[in-house]
Amino acid sequence: MDREKLQFFKELLLKKREDILREVAETIKGLEEGSENLPDAVDQATRETNLILDLRLRDRDQKLLKKIDKALQKIEDGSYGICEACGVEIGEKRLMARPETTLCIDCKRAQERLEKIKGE
Repeated sequence: MDREKLQFFKELLLKKREDILREVAETIKGLEEGSENLPDAVDQATRETNLILDLRLRDRDQKLLKKIDKALQKIEDGSYGICEACGVEIGEKRLMARPETTLCIDCKRAQERLEKIKGE
């Protein structure tokens, strides 16, 4: 992959990382602001449900941040855009959709089929 494309994907990954960190900060701010007790049990339950959902999303974001950091490291060491399973170059369309991906589309599909078989 040429330098210009690598720089494009680096900027894309950094923006994605920044967006996630902003959302995490907003969630933390919301937790701090929403700590008062609500007199209505329904309101309290709704807030707790929303809190659980936010925390689950932040957990997913944490995993995504690790993948983004790994992709940024791969850009630095020159291995970005190469499938970890088969060693072929990952297609640009796939990288545009999932710039943090480590598998080409064929290997990802094979992985998903295997997971489906194991899960059944």
